[in-house]
Amino acid sequence: MDVVALSLAVSPCPNDTFVFHALVHGLIPGAPEVDLTFADVDVTNTAAERGEFDLVKVSYAALPWLLDDYDLLLTGGALGRGCGPLVLSKNGEDDLTGKTVAVPGDRTTAYLLFRLWAADRQPGKIEVVPFHQIMPGVADGTYDAGLVIHEARFTYQRYGLTSIVDLGEWWEQDTGLPIPLGAILAKKGAVDPAEATEWIRNSVSMAWANPDASRDFILQNAQEMEPDVVQQHINLYVNEFTLELGKDGLAAADALLQRAAAAGLTPAVKPFI
Repeated sequence: MDVVALSLAVSPCPNDTFVFHALVHGLIPGAPEVDLTFADVDVTNTAAERGEFDLVKVSYAALPWLLDDYDLLLTGGALGRGCGPLVLSKNGEDDLTGKTVAVPGDRTTAYLLFRLWAADRQPGKIEVVPFHQIMPGVADGTYDAGLVIHEARFTYQRYGLTSIVDLGEWWEQDTGLPIPLGAILAKKGAVDPAEATEWIRNSVSMAWANPDASRDFILQNAQEMEPDVVQQHINLYVNEFTLELGKDGLAAADALLQRAAAAGLTPAVKPFI
């Protein structure tokens, strides 16, 4: 399939800028020009539902609303172990009954995991809040607890907060599988999924082969993260599942979405394996 220019939406987080640097900068032989949009995942989840991008990074939790129009690619995403969302509170209070909890998006994997974990805990009000406002909001008492992702696991102590549950740890102990966080989708009829997979896989390989090449691009978009936090972020979220989803990655996606459907939280989808 001939592609004149490829519209791509990913987050400005270091794992995405690291992974897609080579593709975005025209360094992958045979790949088309890329029109890049940066957006948080709660934005891309809904933008993808409107069909706005050829390639898009979304939450695995959003797939039940997207797979009629998009193909799941087996590379470029974010899965792993020891990298799950955290639920934070100011004083370590772990009873969320009737409490107000800030979350980063209502179709994020983090929130879906939270809903599965909190099924018998009866939290009160849920507020969708921009990611960067969650920890300050919990610290100043605006919210009783906050659900956070990404680099927050390295920085939440600076706000005087306590982790009351690591949802990745909970998930891994319960399933033995990695946690499926972010998926890369290709719009049907707009881009050939096999070609897109090859472009992205080559971009990942090139990033690992020459990590210094993407450094300036990553830091320009890292939302004022310190270089050591940036590197921790990349080390945690760019791993073997980024290069190739594999059997365990697909099993993790199946486990998440089948459990969610059984709990009535998402529409049912066909198993991936």
